[in-house]
Amino acid sequence: MRRLALVLGAGGQLGEAMTEQLTVRHEVVPRSRTDVDVTRAEALREAVHGICPDVIINCSAYTNVDRAEQEPLDALAVNAWAVRTLARAANEIDAALVHYSTDFVFDGETDRPYTEKDSPNPRSTYGTSKLLGEWFAQEAKRHYVLRVESLFGGTRARSTIDRMATELGGGRSVRAFSDRTVSPSYVDDVVDATRRLIGSSASPGIYHCVNSGWTTWAGVAREVARLIGAPERAVEDIPVSAAGLTVSRPQFAALSNARLTAAGIRMPTWQDALARYLSAKAD
Repeated sequence: MRRLALVLGAGGQLGEAMTEQLTVRHEVVPRSRTDVDVTRAEALREAVHGICPDVIINCSAYTNVDRAEQEPLDALAVNAWAVRTLARAANEIDAALVHYSTDFVFDGETDRPYTEKDSPNPRSTYGTSKLLGEWFAQEAKRHYVLRVESLFGGTRARSTIDRMATELGGGRSVRAFSDRTVSPSYVDDVVDATRRLIGSSASPGIYHCVNSGWTTWAGVAREVARLIGAPERAVEDIPVSAAGLTVSRPQFAALSNARLTAAGIRMPTWQDALARYLSAKAD
């Protein structure tokens, strides 16, 4: 069934990929932050009503973890209050709402992948703002909150993985965290899962939408090195504590996507996703 989809944040990493790939099967109306200021509630509501989409896909986000500590109101405006406006507007026009969240809603003090049943406990302003956004998104009668993390892919090539590939490919070494565990998310796979989810009869709620499996950032770097033919010794393991970060990151942030699998949407492994992405970059 072909749907009319409004993609907000269409100028960002995920929003660009969403707009490009959803167009194959749906009618897509992309709106970047220059088109619609999501922090202006009335303007945002008017934009939604003017388009009257079947589904609102919110890729807008304030993502600067460290700066959010100095700009909490800005982070809340985008990650929380704008989502509240969208949830209410979605109900007014009977649209579904898709919203993206993050592993930063958890504290990282575990030794196994988080499930959707685990209680959030954010340790940063950014994580708190994203958790509030999750709560507001669930006010929409038909909502899908997809938690993603460590996004890579898209046309901008500005992710940590892109930096690793550039440095290693240029014969330089990279430093990577040996004690921060993640489940990387390839934007192409996130888009595909979103498309399949909105076209399914899956129950509304929170879903972890990451590539299957988990590893440390040092593990990611070594896999990048292997795939591009760089020496493994070019990867230097460092602890998170050595990076001088102003805001703590969840140390074990792997997410289980078992609920998404149960809905009939199986995510490829992070190794498979990384291989496909780096192969596409090399073409």
